Amino acid sequence: MNTIATSQGAAAVSSAGVGLGGATQSAADMGQQFLKLLVTQLKNQDPLNPVDNAQMTSQMAQISTVGGIQSLNASITGLNTSVLQMQALQGAALVGRDVMLPGKLLSIVDGSVSGNFEVNAAADQVRIDVLNASGLTVDSLNLGAQTAGQHSFSWPAGRDIGQVDGYSFKVSASLGAQAVGSTALMHDTVRAISTTGSALTLELARSGKVPFASITAIN
Repeated sequence: MNTIATSQGAAAVSSAGVGLGGATQSAADMGQQFLKLLVTQLKNQDPLNPVDNAQMTSQMAQISTVGGIQSLNASITGLNTSVLQMQALQGAALVGRDVMLPGKLLSIVDGSVSGNFEVNAAADQVRIDVLNASGLTVDSLNLGAQTAGQHSFSWPAGRDIGQVDGYSFKVSASLGAQAVGSTALMHDTVRAISTTGSALTLELARSGKVPFASITAIN
């Protein structure tokens, strides 16, 4: 009596997810194919050398695992869609709101020129350099020691505030001779929202389109 060697074939089907024709199959299709191979093997096995029970159980477990992974992937995809829809609804409430994000443009708030920054650790010296629209330094502010976290500053422009539109700044922080990491932050206004792929995107008045994840504060 001929023995049909299906153990390796069944394992390949279960692990690679391909059928006899090479086409990608679902877990259900692979399960049906595996069962057909298994029944054929049991019918034609050598009575003196029967199929090993442990190997058969392992192959059936692989089929079950593939099916479980496909079900999990489908569930995660559905969850991602739901989360994105929820984010879009929440993002709609941001239209017209003021937000803060990494950026170097100065803001005019209540008639004064101001900016924000964040230092990664305590610093004994923080300096703000104010740059005009051409990128030239027009003033510097020494803010002294600052704790870790976010801070704000005001710049006494000493001129028509309308002339500082487009002005920017850069922040430098140090502790003794050691530089301290810092990030310039700016204010912007949300004009619209959109969903791109699996991410929520905000359209800002000054910064254009930015990912929602880049927002550090909402005012």
